[in-house]
Order: sequence, then structure tokens, then C-alpha cells
Amino acid sequence: MKFNPAIPCGFALDLLLADPGWMPHPVVCMGRAISALEGFLRPRLPQTQEGELLGGATLAAALSTGTFAFTSGVCALTRKLHPAAGFALETLWCWQALALKGLAVESAQVQKELEQGDLPAARKAVGRIVGRDTQALTAEGVTKAAVETVAENFSDGVAAPLFYMLLGGAPLALTYKAVNTMDSMVGYKNHRYLYFGRAAAKLDDAANLIPSRLAALCWVGGAFLTGQDGKNAWKIWRRDRRRHASPNSAQTESACAGALRVQLAGPASYFGKVVDKPTIGDPDRPVEPQDITRANRMLYAAGGLALAGGLALKALACRWRK
Repeated sequence: MKFNPAIPCGFALDLLLADPGWMPHPVVCMGRAISALEGFLRPRLPQTQEGELLGGATLAAALSTGTFAFTSGVCALTRKLHPAAGFALETLWCWQALALKGLAVESAQVQKELEQGDLPAARKAVGRIVGRDTQALTAEGVTKAAVETVAENFSDGVAAPLFYMLLGGAPLALTYKAVNTMDSMVGYKNHRYLYFGRAAAKLDDAANLIPSRLAALCWVGGAFLTGQDGKNAWKIWRRDRRRHASPNSAQTESACAGALRVQLAGPASYFGKVVDKPTIGDPDRPVEPQDITRANRMLYAAGGLALAGGLALKALACRWRK
């Protein structure tokens, strides 16, 4: 496959503009489609374990294949109308598939509230970017939550979309976003989604298997580039990368904990229920608000490495195929 200039252009737009609130976003449409499909499927299937599994598998298949077919078709049609229009559309969708600057901006707001001593505002700010309950978090808990989400979301908000862009352009990147959005909406192990959400969770695990590990390596590189402890990032990643129920979630989180020489993860509350998760990293020092800035510096550096490395590998592959 030849070089796709829409990828670096989309990356640059994300760095410059993040995610403007006024602009319609594909993820919103995906969320509505997921809710509509769930509402359509549930009443029409047996209210049994097998029925729930079948409904969830149907949802996962319909959303992923539908997203890829629709976005591929629109891209192809737009390119036929005019190459410049096709390039503009794919650049837009590459931009919208990424979430680097938006993640950095939101987490920086958490740090700002912490440094001003406004814990309720910090809890509210971190609640916009994490899935856990935040109303009872201490200042340290808010800080840890922000650092963890910066590290974890580097994988599914930057590295994985880039990975799929390089393989199949904006349509494949948006298909990944659809899978990831579906997991965030139905991939829970609670009464409602234990069986219905299983296919979505498994599909998301599979989609992130390779990108999450590449993301961790980029994060280790980002630690070296930003003056953090890159050697310890590598050490803790090697040791703690499997310390999570998900095969992917601890990959970048462990590298971040090692780079900062702090301990992350541990018990957290979700929907009023405390989940006893293992800790990641060593408590060499307490977590502090400035760690959010340090994590964001590594986020930008790791993102740059992911883009540069991906484009370089793609260029080598193109030359080899010639």
C-alpha cells in the first residue's frame, strides 16, 4: 500500500485543534447506532444466556462490518467525485479517530484544579475522562486516575487508531473506534451486559492485542525522550504488564508507572461497587499533581514515535514490495 498523506495531516490537525465541541463526531453516531441496535435486538431474542450471547455477537458483527462498509464506500465515492475531496474527507476522519491533544487538555484541567486546591472541581474534571466513580476520591486518588487514563488511553486513543490507519486508512481506523466505543458501552461484567457484552469485549481485546504492546514500547521510548526513567519503565512494563483483568490495559499503564517511579491502579469503585484490582509499579514516592504534566509529555513523545515509526515501517514495506 502506498503512502497515505491523510494520516500525518490528520495527526497534525489533532495536535493543533484537538476535538472541537461544535464539530459532529463519528463516535457520537456510533454510540447512537449501538444503542439503537441493542434496543432492536434485545426484545427479539430469547431472554436466556444463549440469546444474550447471540444478540451481543450480532451487534458486534453488524457494527464493525457496517462501519467499515459505510466509511469505505463514502471514501471511494468522494475520491471519484474529486481526489482533493477524497483526501479532505480521509484527513478529517483520521483527525477524528485520534484523541491525543484532547486527552492532554482534559488531564491538564484536572491538574489545574488540584493545584488550586479545589478538590470537588478536580473530581468533576477527572470524571470526564475516567469510567470509575470519582465523587469520593482523595487528591491523590484524582491524580492517580488522571495519570492512569493518560497512559491507558494513549493505546486506544492514539496508538491503535494509528496502527489501523497505516493498515487500512481512515475506514479501518474508524472501524476500530466503533469496536472500542462498543466495548465502552456494553463490555461490562454486570447483570445487564455479562453475556450481551461479551462479544464486544472479546473483539476489543483482539483489536488491541498488538497495538497495546506497540504503544507500551513507544511509551518507554517517550520516557527516555522526556527525561523520565526509561530503564525503570522497561523493567516495570516487563514485570507488571499482565497485572490487569484485560490482556491490554496494563501495558502502557505499567510503563508509565515505571517511568514516574510511582504506584498506580489498585482498588477502584465502579457504579458504586469497589473492584479490587492489583497495583502496578512500585511506591518509590507519592503521586503528585505534577505527574500529570510528566505523563502528558510522555504522551506527546510516544505519539510522535508511534507516527514516525509507523510511517517509516510503511515506507520500508512499500520499497520491499517493489
